[in-house]
Amino acid sequence: MSKAARERSARERLAAERKRQAARQKQRRLLAIVLGSVVAVAVIVVGTVLIVDYQSKQGRAEVHQGALAPLSRQDDGSIVMAQPGVTKPVLEVFEDFQCPVCKQFEEATGETVLELAEKGKVKVVYRPFHLFGQQEDPIRINSLRAAEAALCVPADKWISYHDALFRFQPAEGSEGFSPDDLVKWGKDVGVTDANFEKCVRDEQKKSQVDAMTKYALQERGVQGTPSVFLDGKQLDSTQFMNPAALRATVDAAAAAAK
Repeated sequence: MSKAARERSARERLAAERKRQAARQKQRRLLAIVLGSVVAVAVIVVGTVLIVDYQSKQGRAEVHQGALAPLSRQDDGSIVMAQPGVTKPVLEVFEDFQCPVCKQFEEATGETVLELAEKGKVKVVYRPFHLFGQQEDPIRINSLRAAEAALCVPADKWISYHDALFRFQPAEGSEGFSPDDLVKWGKDVGVTDANFEKCVRDEQKKSQVDAMTKYALQERGVQGTPSVFLDGKQLDSTQFMNPAALRATVDAAAAAAK
């Protein structure tokens, strides 16, 4: 091979090698861009999850929207929700704010209970109490602390606060329901009573919660939550966990009362 041919061949090999190097560099740049984009997206996703999680833990309680029957508090601490003159049938709801099934009941049928009372079809009596008194902390503390705080809330704010306690119900075994949160949620729903915060922090309603708990367990024979009674007769879960079934049950009781 002549010298000129050898030089031309060398130049061609060098050019080919430069092309391959350029292609490899291009691939590396593209890979870096793709990896950078993936990392950026991951950071955004993780950040969003953390924000949502933070907001759910430190979230703002919401004021209930929609019409409600008038609310009042009885001497024993229970809340009555009924239109004027409605005395029958009477729907009693025994709940513990730490009870997961109570939360399910409220999510499934809570709005139906409010609707029936607002339409004058039933008198509702909410009887919160401290079912988890024999459990270990923090379940026992959450159960007691939430019930006490609920009794500190004025009757007209009860539904909003009641809903917030179930919305932010802590997982079993977690700390949850701190006094700071309980006070904050009251303020979120419009509680302006200057004594509210002291009532919550000093657990001023403990003796009343204890009395309501004794009434539920010893006098009414409540064995679990939620327990729902209609005119003194305990309903089973098929009657109160289904909105249509609850409406039918209440309508039948109203017809019988007439």
